Amino acid sequence: MVSPTVTPQIHLAEEAGVLVLREGPSPTPVKETESRVLIIGGGVIGLTNAWALLDAGYAVTVVSDQWASLENRITSQIAGALWEWPPALQETLPVEAHGIRMRTANFFFDRPIEENEEEYNKMREIETAKIRGFVHDPTLVKKHEISRTAAVVDAYKHTSPVIDTDVYMLWLRSVVGAKGGKFVTRHISGDLLEHEDELLEEYEANILINCTGLGAYDLAQDKSVHPLRGALIRIVNDGSRFPVVKEALIVAYDQDKRDEDGGIVFIVPRNDRVLILGGIAQANEGELNLTLDSPEMRRMRDRCNKFVPGLACTTSTTEDAPTAAVGPQWWISWHTGSFASHVIHAVPHGRHGS
Repeated sequence: MVSPTVTPQIHLAEEAGVLVLREGPSPTPVKETESRVLIIGGGVIGLTNAWALLDAGYAVTVVSDQWASLENRITSQIAGALWEWPPALQETLPVEAHGIRMRTANFFFDRPIEENEEEYNKMREIETAKIRGFVHDPTLVKKHEISRTAAVVDAYKHTSPVIDTDVYMLWLRSVVGAKGGKFVTRHISGDLLEHEDELLEEYEANILINCTGLGAYDLAQDKSVHPLRGALIRIVNDGSRFPVVKEALIVAYDQDKRDEDGGIVFIVPRNDRVLILGGIAQANEGELNLTLDSPEMRRMRDRCNKFVPGLACTTSTTEDAPTAAVGPQWWISWHTGSFASHVIHAVPHGRHGS
């Protein structure tokens, strides 16, 4: 059920090719009735596309076989949801209850960052962009009492948006609904090119956008799309078992130093009571069968426990194992011979998952 509490007194506006959040209703008039869009996929990509199109004056229907909920989370809810880089939102959104908090994020390295060209260039871009709170300071390792067994020697920090994805996904759907978006619960399968005319006629649409992530393997018939399994552990962050963690702590090891799980250290306070521990990245693993006793989950927890003393003193409350799509960065349109399709494939996970 969509919350009725959100009103559409905010809008997305395209400025210099970038979507920017502004206060007030969209100044764009509603387009003619033929400007109707059908979106398949109710995750963060589908609903964000819907929001932007509604503010651009289009009529939008979103079809999905599953929606975000607290009972049965979808992949968009189980993302790490710390915006690290490139530079992004640096001010609090002008609305309540969206689940986005600005927190200090600390990034640690197992060698001087100048010795890692990719990470050094990334840090320099963050510094040049004057991202709020940026400081390059190796003593952050000591200030955060990072365990010596973590073997990190350099660090920097900056202010970054951290998203409580449970709250945000419910809020995002309510925004789309308040702006006039329609929702249909339905599973769609098969090559969209073969069903395009039927779907466009049924939903009185002129454009069809596929935002199904891993579903592009079927709907786009793109066999290069493959799953990337990740996992997070949620623990209570209330100070009863260890000091409350208020800042994000991340170690992105070089690829050649990661274990067989593609693991990193990812410790992020999601909200005022929940701490997220991660993570893993397992290519071509599509089964959602991980438990807290799975070997990769034990290794993941052990990495975090060794990084921050005290984490081992608490028990996990829940665990989740989403599957994200990995494949081509973007499909913009589809053409077959002389036939021009009205299907757009928007699957922007690329090699990074979701």
